Amino acid sequence: MISFGKLFKNKRGNTLAIAGACLPLFVGAAGLASDTIQWTLWKRQLQRAADSAAISGVYTRVAAGGTTTDVSTTVSHDLTLNLHTFYSLKSGFPTVTFPANSGVMQDQVSVTVAIQQPLSFSSLFMSSAPTITATSTAASIPAGGDACVEALDPNAKNAIYFSGNASVYMPDCDVFSNSANSNAAAAKGSAAVTANTVGGVGGIASSNNFTVTAYRPYSTKLPDPFAGVTPNPADMKCTGVALDENTNTTAMVTAGTNCFSSLSVGSGKSADFTSLAAGLPNRTIYINGGDAFIQGNITCTGCTIVLTNNDPASTTIGKFKVNASSNINLTAPTDGPFKGIAVYQDRRATDSSPVNKINGNSASLITGALYFPSQGLEYNGTGTTTATCTMFVAKRIEFTGNSATSNKFKKLADCSAEGLPSNATTRMVRLVG
Repeated sequence: MISFGKLFKNKRGNTLAIAGACLPLFVGAAGLASDTIQWTLWKRQLQRAADSAAISGVYTRVAAGGTTTDVSTTVSHDLTLNLHTFYSLKSGFPTVTFPANSGVMQDQVSVTVAIQQPLSFSSLFMSSAPTITATSTAASIPAGGDACVEALDPNAKNAIYFSGNASVYMPDCDVFSNSANSNAAAAKGSAAVTANTVGGVGGIASSNNFTVTAYRPYSTKLPDPFAGVTPNPADMKCTGVALDENTNTTAMVTAGTNCFSSLSVGSGKSADFTSLAAGLPNRTIYINGGDAFIQGNITCTGCTIVLTNNDPASTTIGKFKVNASSNINLTAPTDGPFKGIAVYQDRRATDSSPVNKINGNSASLITGALYFPSQGLEYNGTGTTTATCTMFVAKRIEFTGNSATSNKFKKLADCSAEGLPSNATTRMVRLVG
């Protein structure tokens, strides 16, 4: 910092001369810094106003079925609300244009605004005030989708994850993560995923592992398709009996027992619980606090396996575990409270490790939903059937190892007869340029 007192006392005139020569540089630097800050502030505020105007224009256009008649009026009104801190717009602005539909972008509206504002320092050297311009383009784009694979975790990194040699082929289905993480879903290693779209509330990085028609990052959250499904303890008749391949299912039906302490099928063993489920209310088999552990082969047609606890205050909920050597053939009921759900885990379950794990051989076939809203699901199978109506809904989902769910999954809109819900693709308005 220059001390003028010392300069005045200094008997050498060259010091004062040098200080005097440098003073304009200091003043100029301070003036330019002040102008730069002011310019940046005006530019940011102007850009925000242009963004808001473009978005409001798209909403008006969408509401009018794509016509542009009232868009300019809407844009002007929006700018009036958002430019109240500015001077008037420069003559000839705003300009409003309507770019043609391009791919998924429809009903586009582009808004350009400009203001002419004098800068306190630079105006000393400029014949006219500089013009500040901002342009913004918004459009209606697809969001969400008909998700055969849906992760419910709102925050997890890679809430949907494809790894190892996983091969997933569902060209008519969407993959969607409700995670707002910047990496909401990902595919790594040698994983190969073919889907209609991959989307999420957060970011989705494009990858050579994905073969999709489109990525849909930063979409609106998809609803939990089974949020209204909750086991009723009053429906459970529990006797503490374990259900396995040796259980006398006829006796269970006669006694009305629909609730078991656990479910297991031994290695190399086979069990068909179709007749048991058919004889029970709502074709529902309840597992009260224990695991379902399948080491052999299990079949259950038209039934739901429900992992729950008849104590409403308990969070002791079992897991679903299937060994690699197993064949699982499950078909969900097409009506009743658990319509469309093949395996249901109570949402009271505590999120813990290890996660639910399903391994299945090539003969395995699941028709219906695998629903684990509070825990993760790891899937590793080798299904190769022609077409199935299968839905994966879990807090987090990982397709891993050598999983080859290479069967062609039907889109959910074609699975209503199997009891599965379908979410039509919605659209959202966002900035695109």
